[in-house]
Formats: sequence, C-alpha cells, structure tokens
Amino acid sequence: MNKTLYTLLLVSFAFASFVVGWLSHSAYVPSTKKKELSTLEKIKQTKELNVVLLNAPSTYYIGTEGPQGFEYDLLKSYADHLGADLNITAAHTIKEAIELSKNPNIYITSASLAKTPQREKQFHFGPSYFEVREQVICNRSMLRGSKFPRDVEDLAGLHIVVGDDTSYNETIQSLQADGFEINATTTSEYSTEELLEQVAKHQIDCTIADSNIYSLNLRYFPDIALAFSISGREQLAWVLHKNEKELEADMYAWLNDYNQKGLMTQLKDHYYSYILFFDYYNTKMFYKRMKSRLPKYKKYFQSAATKFSIPWTLLASVSYQESHWNPRAKSFTGVRGLMMLTKRTAKILGVKNRLDPKQSVIGGTRHLKQMIKFVPQDVQDENRLKFALAAYNIGLGHIKDAQKLAKKLGLNQNVWSDLKIVLPLLSQKKYYRNLKYGYARGAEPVKYVESIYNYKDILDKQKELLVTP
Repeated sequence: MNKTLYTLLLVSFAFASFVVGWLSHSAYVPSTKKKELSTLEKIKQTKELNVVLLNAPSTYYIGTEGPQGFEYDLLKSYADHLGADLNITAAHTIKEAIELSKNPNIYITSASLAKTPQREKQFHFGPSYFEVREQVICNRSMLRGSKFPRDVEDLAGLHIVVGDDTSYNETIQSLQADGFEINATTTSEYSTEELLEQVAKHQIDCTIADSNIYSLNLRYFPDIALAFSISGREQLAWVLHKNEKELEADMYAWLNDYNQKGLMTQLKDHYYSYILFFDYYNTKMFYKRMKSRLPKYKKYFQSAATKFSIPWTLLASVSYQESHWNPRAKSFTGVRGLMMLTKRTAKILGVKNRLDPKQSVIGGTRHLKQMIKFVPQDVQDENRLKFALAAYNIGLGHIKDAQKLAKKLGLNQNVWSDLKIVLPLLSQKKYYRNLKYGYARGAEPVKYVESIYNYKDILDKQKELLVTP
C-alpha cells in the first residue's frame, strides 16, 4: 500500500470516528439547556396553587357550607384568576405557618401576617391587602375594678400571654427594651384565637390580637373587651419566596383589579360589617337562648331547610331576629309567632295557626323563598339572599326603589354592600319623594340583615347543634 493511500485511509477513519462520536453525544446531550419554568408558569401548567393557610376564623376554616374565611376567599379568587385549584396546607399557629412556608413547593403563605420591620428582614412579602392595629384584649369583668388597663403602664402586674413568632411578641419585647414593666409569657401551643378564649374564661388577664381578629372573635367570646391599641397601622400581606418577580407582579396586577371592581369591599363587608351592630347584652342572651330555646324548634328549621333549600341556621337566625324563638311572640302591629307573620301573609301562605311553631316556620320559609324568587335576576349569589331578607323586613317595593336610587348615585344596585349605603336614605324626603314607594325606615333592614348573619355565623360555629338529638 503506497503512502498516499495509507494517509487517505487514516484520515477517513479519523473523520468517521469523529462523526460517530458527535452523533452519539448529540443523542444524549441536548444542544441547548432547557429553560426552567417560573413559579407562575408552574402554577398555570399544573393548575395547582399550593398555599399555607392559618386555620382560624380570620383566615380559613371549614364551615357548614364548606371552606370559608376572609383570606381563603381572597386566595380562592386569585386561584380562579390563574385557572388553578387551591391546594391548602393548614397551619394551626403562626409559628407553624412560618415553618411550613420554607417548603419550596409552597408558593404563598397566608396567616394574617403583618409586615413588621423585623419580619421584612426575614421574609419576602407580596402586596398588602388589609390594614390592622395590634390591640390589648382583656377580660370584660376587669372593667368593674381597677385592673382594667388603659395604657401600656397599666399592663404591669397583669397575666399576659401572646403567641410565639407573632408580631405581638415583637411589640412586647420592644416595650420591655424601652423600660416598661410587662409580665408577658409566650406560647407555641395556642393560637391567638385560643388565647382570646382563655381571656374570655379569665384563665389569663389579657392577650394581644390584631384588630380584625378581635372583631371576628367578639361574637364568639362576648366576655372579651378592647383595652387599647398598642401599635400604629400595620399592613397584612402574603409571604412569598424570594425572586418570584413574575408571580409577584401578577399578584399586584390582580389585586389592583380586584379592588377596582369593588370585590374587596364586598368581601370585607361579608366578614366584618356586623361589627357595627355588636351588642354585648343581646349576644349574651343569644347564647343563653341558643341552649334553652333553640333545641325545641331546631327540627322545624331543619325540615324547612330541606324542603326549601335554605340553610337551617339562617332560618333559625331569622326566627331569633323576629321573635327570640318565642312561639307566642306578638308585636304592637299584630304580627305573631316564631316567624312573626301578619294575618294577611299567613292566610296567603296557608298558615292556619300562627302560634303553631311548625306552621309558622314552614310559612315563614315559604315567604322567604318567594322573596328570593322575586329579587331581580341581576342580583346574584349571597347578595340575592340578603336582598330577599331585606325585602322580608321592609317589602320588595322599597328594595327596588333603593336599587334605582343606587344606580342614580353611581353605585352598584346589585350588591348588598352598596345597597345598604342607600337604604337609610329612603327616610330622607329629598330622596324618597321621587321614588315609587316613598318613605321607608331604610336603616332597619340594614340592621336586620346584618344581625341575622351575625346570629347565623355563631350558629354555624356551634358544631354540636348541627346534629339532631
């Protein structure tokens, strides 16, 4: 073999080896590295929004109608915006929620967490959605003595307990560093709500809670009382992982739109509006009658609820608002019975004896069902039931007048949070003189509806009442 041929064969073999090696490498190693999905893209691809939610009345709990809570509803709306299901990991204390937030598969932690300077060094917060103040909450019986605190200096000598890893503990430590004598202990065993219950039972003198948490729990623990605010305004926000710019930007845009549409106002109205009508004596009497009177009539409310597809706790609440569960109740205008029916209404509904509890509940529920049917179709969801309750109290004609007035004033005539602003105006001549049905005590149906929902919420929390004896 001559030298030229030998060289040619050698070069050909080397080239063939290179081609085979290159092809083999290309088969197993991609030419470009695949881009890693952002968290926002993962959520949209998997259709799952993984969150930590604090299991508490102010955030998330399982009610008689399924998951509820201000922060649950807010997160559910955001999940719907993303086209994803809400995948919840429940935490029972703030400390537990913070620990769970470290899991890389958790995208949002929602636990009524305030943006404090110390926390902002530790966590990355998303947009703010609620404003609160920290408040000192003590047992109401202390009002009768000299121990009830009016300022920070009065906390000396009191038995105070707050939760571990809460902003309240930060506040206490800051005050102690400033020289204030505060005998406070911390606990990782109890949530803020459980500490409020201990205050109500006077197992401890006081605790500290955010204003929204105090407001929501006041109806469950009427023996707690606000002493004073111990902080300035603070912003609640969700905790995110760092470097989640796309997710954070999307949340800011969504929340802005949510606010612009008035949905945040409606949500706050749903959970907090009753606070304006809280009455200590009336709430205490409600708890007393819930045990002494309600068990006699609960079966009638449950039967009517099944027949007409209305929650029995709402029917029971309507009855309490009307008659305090007194089957022989009578008003000066002549309405009678558990559901306080007029003679005319009772006759139309086929109620022969208004003092018969069963007939009264069935008749009153049928009347409410008719009201729901007659509410304009543009009124949807829970707004529809609240409009019907207001009509039950004041008449459908005045509700339609209020809707017209709301529209004229640039408000949304189909949502309760706007209608209840307008209803009280029906007692003012400059407004009612141009309306079809004229004057009405418009403030009464507002208080009526809010009181009923307050009672319903209390009943919904009493698990033992949901089981028929």
